Amino acid sequence: MLTQEIEKPWIKEKDIYARISWWLTWAVAFLGVAGGAVRCYFSWKDVPRVGNLCLIMEDDFATFDLENTWTREVDMGGFGNGEFEMTTDSSNNSFVKDGKLYIVPTLTSDVIGYDNVLNGYTYNISGCTSTNSTSCGAVSNSTAGTVINPAMSARISTRNSHSIKYGKVEIVAKMPVGDWLWPALWMLPVKETYGPWPASGEIDIVESRGNSINYAAQGQNVVRASLNWGPLSFLNGVAKTYGWWSDRRSTYADGFHTYAVEWTPTFIRMYVDTRLDRMLQVSFNEPFFTRGDFPETILNGTQYIVTPDPWVNGTRNVAPFDQDFYLIMDVAVGGTNGWFPDGVGNKPWLDASTEAMLDFARAQNTWYATWPEDIDQRAMIIDSVKMWQSC
Repeated sequence: MLTQEIEKPWIKEKDIYARISWWLTWAVAFLGVAGGAVRCYFSWKDVPRVGNLCLIMEDDFATFDLENTWTREVDMGGFGNGEFEMTTDSSNNSFVKDGKLYIVPTLTSDVIGYDNVLNGYTYNISGCTSTNSTSCGAVSNSTAGTVINPAMSARISTRNSHSIKYGKVEIVAKMPVGDWLWPALWMLPVKETYGPWPASGEIDIVESRGNSINYAAQGQNVVRASLNWGPLSFLNGVAKTYGWWSDRRSTYADGFHTYAVEWTPTFIRMYVDTRLDRMLQVSFNEPFFTRGDFPETILNGTQYIVTPDPWVNGTRNVAPFDQDFYLIMDVAVGGTNGWFPDGVGNKPWLDASTEAMLDFARAQNTWYATWPEDIDQRAMIIDSVKMWQSC
C-alpha cells in the first residue's frame, strides 16, 4: 500500500522576496491612508471660518411679512439690465402658500391682452417704487419699436428692514423652469458709499437660468455666484470674481437646495448645500483696484482722464465689500446685459437692438410654451431665509 506524502509548506524555507512584497504592499497602503488623513486635516484646518454669528432675521414664511421684513419693488425700468419683465406688488407674482414663498413670472397679455402689449396702449404700473418716473409706465407702439413689458414678475428685498456688514446668509430655495427666466438671490449696499453701480459693489449669492440642461450657456443644472465691482459701469471686474457649480444627476429646479454666503473682513465665500460645493471664494488679499487691472486712463467725453480709484478711502483690500448690504430675491425675464448670450439657444432678440423687448414679445408663443403651467415648476420657491451678523 502506497502512502501519499502530505506537503508541509510551513516547514519549508520562506521566500524572503514574497515576505518583503507582502510588507511593502501593506506599508504603501498605510502610508496612502495616513497621507490622505493628513491632507484632509490640513485642508479642513485651512478653510477660513466666519467666527461668531448673531441671528438677526429668520423667516420660514408662515406668513408673508410685508410690514417688518419684505418690501416689494415695483418697477418697469429693467433694473439696469434691460430686463423684459415688470415687477409688481400683485399676489399673482409673489405670495406665500403652505409655508413657502412663491415668486412667479406671468404674462402681461393675461392682464391687458396681447394686442395691447404691442400697440396703442398706455400702461402705468400701480404702486411704483422707482424714483425714476419713466420706470413707472410705458406706451406700446410697435411701429416706433416700443412695447409694454411682456412679462410680470416680482422682486422683494430687505432694503427697509435687515442688512449685514460681514456675516452669513442662508436661503433654501428651488429654481424655476422656463426659457429666459433668470432667478437670483443677491445683495446690494444700503448706501452707495463709493458711487453708483458697480463702484459700491454687488454680491450675487446665486443666479441661474430656467433654460433646459441642453442650453449651451448653462441651464437649469448650473448655479453661479459672483461679485460685481468697478470704478465705472463699463469697467466691471466681475470676470475676475465669479464661479459656478453644476449638478450632473439632476437640475436645481428638481428640488430644494441651500444657497449661502459667508463674509468676513478677510474673505467671502458662496456655496450650494455644503462648503465642498463651493461656487466662489475670494480672499481679500489685495486692493480691488489692483485686482481689477483697469486701464490707467479712460475716455471721459472728449478727453482722457486717469481712471479713478473709488475705494482709496475704504477698508484696504476689502472695499467696496466693507459696508452694509441687504438681500434681494427675484425672477427676471430676459435682458440685454449679456446674461443670455446672443446666438445661443435660439435667443429671439439681440442685446444691442433698440427693439430687443419688442422682438421678445413677438416671440411669446415660442418661449411661453417652455414655461410650465404648474406654478410649482414655473416659480422660484423659497422655503426659508436666515441672516446672521458677525458679532
